[in-house]
Amino acid sequence: MNTLTSAVKVLVVDDEPLIVEELCEFLERSGFRCVPCESSQEALTRFSADAEIGLVLCDLRMPDMDGIELVQALQKVAGKQRAFEAIMLTGHADKQDVIKALRAGIADYYQKPINLEELLEGLQRQEAALEERKNDLQLGHLSQKLQFLTESINDLYQDLDRTRRSSTVLKGEDRAAEEAEPVGTPSILNPLSPRQLDVARLVGKGQTNYQIACELGITENTVKLYVSQVLRLTHMHNRTQLALALSPGNSALPQRVPAH
Repeated sequence: MNTLTSAVKVLVVDDEPLIVEELCEFLERSGFRCVPCESSQEALTRFSADAEIGLVLCDLRMPDMDGIELVQALQKVAGKQRAFEAIMLTGHADKQDVIKALRAGIADYYQKPINLEELLEGLQRQEAALEERKNDLQLGHLSQKLQFLTESINDLYQDLDRTRRSSTVLKGEDRAAEEAEPVGTPSILNPLSPRQLDVARLVGKGQTNYQIACELGITENTVKLYVSQVLRLTHMHNRTQLALALSPGNSALPQRVPAH
């Protein structure tokens, strides 16, 4: 008896209870954990509720929903975030059925009566293939996160560059130019870039870094950097002072107070 236990479960689906029982007993002795099902609908329910199911062993000919339709339904449940491998069992090795099954994404098929040792080897191969697919999914998720981080960093650098250019322009302008800002925009916000201005106004509304990140579609760490820049450019000691300065009727730069 194999005492090793697979990290994934096998969904065993057949409308003949004796076949399900025989397959589960053999596979469990071989180190697999099985989830027995005697109908496609039951299989869909069990698969949806158990994320550890990664291998599917199903009969082709079943009432209501055949094995190919079942696998296609499971693929919709899994979406792009969950991987699984399927093997089809059939008592009729019809060429067209086999081609249809392979096109539907079923990895392999075995004809009844089943050679259990060959089936075991096939499941072990598909378990290895499943691990590769999971690794590919994880790499894909990591790549998306890195891309999002890169875009956030690029956005930050662009705002820093705009801030430097804006500061240079403001040094050559007189007070009259500063007072020509659009009505409703406090003069303390003149040095800010558009993105910094967005962050400052949301801080003025009392929003947290997390809320600002969600509203602007950037990371919370990026928001922290923006808040730090805004406080420095507006000569504020903290976000509370900034929020008070941006409150209605208080658009002018407040008196600076010593930090405690």
